[in-house]
Amino acid sequence: MKNRIALGISTALFVVLFSCKNDPSSNSRGIKDSSVIDSTEFARHLQTLASDEYLGRKPFTEGETKTVAYLESELKKLGLEPGNKGSYFQEVPLVEITPTPDSTMQIKSKTGSFNLKLRDDYVLYTQREQADIQIKDAELVFCGYGVVAPEIGWNDYAGLDMKNKIAVVLVNDPDFGGGDTTLFKGETMTYFGRWTYKYEEAARQGALGVLIIHETRAAGYPWLVPQGSLAPRLSLQTTNNGADYTAIQGWMTLTAAAQLFKAANLKGDDLFAKAKQKGFKPIPMGLTASTNLKNTFKKSTSKNVVAMLRGTERPDETIIYSTHWDHLGVGAPIEGDSIYNGAVDNASGTAAQLAIAKAFTQLQEKPKRSIVFLFVTAEEQGLLGSEYYAKNPIFPVNKTVANINMDALNPNGRMKDLTIVGFGQSDLEDYAKAEAEKQGRYVQPEQEPEKGFYFRSDHFNFAKIGIPALYASGEYDHLEKGKEYGTAQADDYTNNRYHQPSDEYTPGAWDLGGAVQDAALFYHIGLKLSGETTFPDWKDGSEFKGIRKK
Repeated sequence: MKNRIALGISTALFVVLFSCKNDPSSNSRGIKDSSVIDSTEFARHLQTLASDEYLGRKPFTEGETKTVAYLESELKKLGLEPGNKGSYFQEVPLVEITPTPDSTMQIKSKTGSFNLKLRDDYVLYTQREQADIQIKDAELVFCGYGVVAPEIGWNDYAGLDMKNKIAVVLVNDPDFGGGDTTLFKGETMTYFGRWTYKYEEAARQGALGVLIIHETRAAGYPWLVPQGSLAPRLSLQTTNNGADYTAIQGWMTLTAAAQLFKAANLKGDDLFAKAKQKGFKPIPMGLTASTNLKNTFKKSTSKNVVAMLRGTERPDETIIYSTHWDHLGVGAPIEGDSIYNGAVDNASGTAAQLAIAKAFTQLQEKPKRSIVFLFVTAEEQGLLGSEYYAKNPIFPVNKTVANINMDALNPNGRMKDLTIVGFGQSDLEDYAKAEAEKQGRYVQPEQEPEKGFYFRSDHFNFAKIGIPALYASGEYDHLEKGKEYGTAQADDYTNNRYHQPSDEYTPGAWDLGGAVQDAALFYHIGLKLSGETTFPDWKDGSEFKGIRKK
């Protein structure tokens, strides 16, 4: 999940560009421009997928049925082959768990008790297929950042049996906001800082549950986002019905955490400072929690959509474009609107991939390597569609050249910058830099590395199995209005539209020039890779380089 692209309203009308049948790598201006992308088609796809008719494109709903049918139809029109043994679909087995938590959580101390309120103070859910989960006087333990990293001698659970205990942990990782930056990556979030890791590690430690303390800057999004997790949630199906997960997972506000620390006679600021230091040991809080969680389940399959343009010389070598087609569906109404359309997130990326696919089909000389177009499900539920693909790859991993991922493209016009998430990871950045320069742009690292965007979109699951992955877009430096404007629009989207019903597409109000610009850049990177015989690699120092070698 990402929250970095602006949705501000621009009055500028975008220039309608038409797709070419040839690769315009050499044109009258000597640059690769955006004319390879049919922006009229781009806008058509965007308007369709972000419309109320598609009901927010949530898996297991009518919105999914319409979305995958639309994608299949459009891919067939382009003459692309089915990507999965004669089918345009990869079935993804999921379970939908609808939680109904108690309205309060009772906290007891030696001197008394008080209640935390659901939604206002905390949210709670589970990945276990268990109808009734009862938490009775479970001990609360402050476990710092919930990190176990033996390679650097770090263990926030050291010396403590977590059975029947709930871990209270901080979001992000120990380097955030200070600390010893030689151990992690300074202000750049590592996977240890990601909420998914904290749930995974608590489960490995045998904890009954885990509550993450939310703080907007450290999390990278406001409390409204965790509040949205009370809706029905999807997980990949498991053979033991989710028994390996903790019984409860959730978040609490910083204010609620302060109540806990006060009741435990602990100073929060001191604890947070200690948690940043190597050698921190978990601290039993002398508090217990009691609450109940009822759940209903629905097992079914969602769909990844996949098509391909077969290579003429090395068809077994593939370049995979990816984007997630899903969003949040119909949810709690905000200002009378209950459809979470997901226009930026991620009808924009889906439209871009369809436009790129069209550009490839119009080449007079077809690519030597195969080009795969993958539209994955359930990204908003935890990158589930791409996780399933990574565990069940259709195309051999060792013959997959690269992944180019598109998620939440800029709707505010052309940009000078190309901002690369996870800058310094792979050779794909060099390809991106070369293409950006041809567009008169410059490359820069992500501007908010502490928010962990590298772990928040589908490219991450390709990286985890060693495939070099690129995730980038123009974001901060507007071609005409500059950096201040671009940053303001990014902040406006984060604060007011990200994962809200207001993420809607209004024809004529958006300036699609920047999204088309990015789509053209991604097209040219894939085209360049498709004609080569070498494979891009991870850069020295990347944690994924060793995986690729294997």
